[in-house]
Amino acid sequence: MNDTTDPKTNVSSDRDPVNDVPAEERNRVLNEVETEHWLGIRRERLARDRRRNLIIVAAVAVIAMLALLIIIWRWRNSAANESETAVVVSVRVARAEPKPISAQVSAVGTIFPRDKAEVAAKVSAQIKQMALLKNRPVKAGEVIAVLESRDLVAQRNEAVAALREAQANERSVVTGSIPQANAQDEKALRDARAKVANTRATYERRRVLYERGGISKKDLEASQLEVTTAEDELRLQEQTVSLRTKSLNPNDRALAQARTAQAQQHLATVDAQLSYATIRAPITGVVTDQFQYQGEFAAAGAKLVTISDISQVIVKAPFSDTVTANLNVGDSATVLPTDQAAEQMTGQVSLVSRASDPTNRSVEVWVTLGNGAGMLRANGAAQITIAAQTKTDAIIVPASAVTLESTNADEGTVMVIDTSNVAHETKVTVGIRTPEFVEIASGLQAGETVVIEGNYALPDGSKVEISEEKKDEANGASEEQKKEP
Repeated sequence: MNDTTDPKTNVSSDRDPVNDVPAEERNRVLNEVETEHWLGIRRERLARDRRRNLIIVAAVAVIAMLALLIIIWRWRNSAANESETAVVVSVRVARAEPKPISAQVSAVGTIFPRDKAEVAAKVSAQIKQMALLKNRPVKAGEVIAVLESRDLVAQRNEAVAALREAQANERSVVTGSIPQANAQDEKALRDARAKVANTRATYERRRVLYERGGISKKDLEASQLEVTTAEDELRLQEQTVSLRTKSLNPNDRALAQARTAQAQQHLATVDAQLSYATIRAPITGVVTDQFQYQGEFAAAGAKLVTISDISQVIVKAPFSDTVTANLNVGDSATVLPTDQAAEQMTGQVSLVSRASDPTNRSVEVWVTLGNGAGMLRANGAAQITIAAQTKTDAIIVPASAVTLESTNADEGTVMVIDTSNVAHETKVTVGIRTPEFVEIASGLQAGETVVIEGNYALPDGSKVEISEEKKDEANGASEEQKKEP
């Protein structure tokens, strides 16, 4: 078959059904076919890329899940290992020991001097001499002031003259109205006494000579007779003087004696007032207050100074009436002044009042203690602490070992260490409490070891360790508890 080509169209003259389609249409169709072909290829590539991305994402998710599972597994294994190998806590311990304990009660009181004197003037006069005495120590009998007393001296001189006049009048009445007769009677009485003494001495000498054979018995009897005669004369003369005295008027003599006694009393009164002009310290102590000074006028009864003996003081404090039922005179007490410079001191209860204050239901308690060093100041404040209740055989642990449910609660917990050095939380009931120790009323036995340091937030069942230093401290504390009464 011969192919003929049209020279204008450059198309073969042998035409097939396809070629019968116009060229533009055919080209369009070819382009569409080619486009569809490339679009199909692209869709296949996109689908393949999507499947690949999904596979990658799924693989990554699986890997992440596996990694998370591995982390969780390792964490759980690590926690288990940590729980198996828990950290051992270092603590300080002490033993529960049976020993005495006392409940402490406290109250704030006021310090008073043991002895106090208010010195006042007994007569009205100007202060002639008086130094600045406040805060100055004085001794009993020491002169602290001198008042003007010239008028009292003049009154005393007048009283002395009146006394002498009364005494002279009394002598005139008693001795009688005839002085010469009285003088002769007095001379005769003195001569009789001298004669008795002389005859007795002569008799004694002759008695000695008679015993030695120097004189006869007749001479001794003559000397004895002379003694008897002299004694009779003496008695006669004494009766003569007595009869002369009794012959006077008894009323005159009584009046003269009364006037003499009155003059003596007046002189004694003036002497007393004169002695009041010199004011002396009645006690030994320190002048805490001075109210008047030299040159001022002191009225009778006006206070001059206050002297306080602070070598021994009394602290008076109000305690609740429910507490004082257990207090007795002689109980030991500690006194802590509020002054920070002072130290705690020890005294004894000297008085528990029998009266109660109805306002606040309190009872006044006195504690007496020495203050030789002068550390306590009069009218200062001090806290008194007294043991109100005592138990002689109580289970005692340090206060730091007990964790109370609340501040005023009677129940709490302690950490008890067993033989394997494992701490166990134990419920306890407490009794008497002091700042250092606590009584365990129930829940703990004597000899058990409790944690006193490191017990805060310590889990139950924790493994603990006691260092050698802390063991020594615990043993030393246990020995101290045993030694305490």
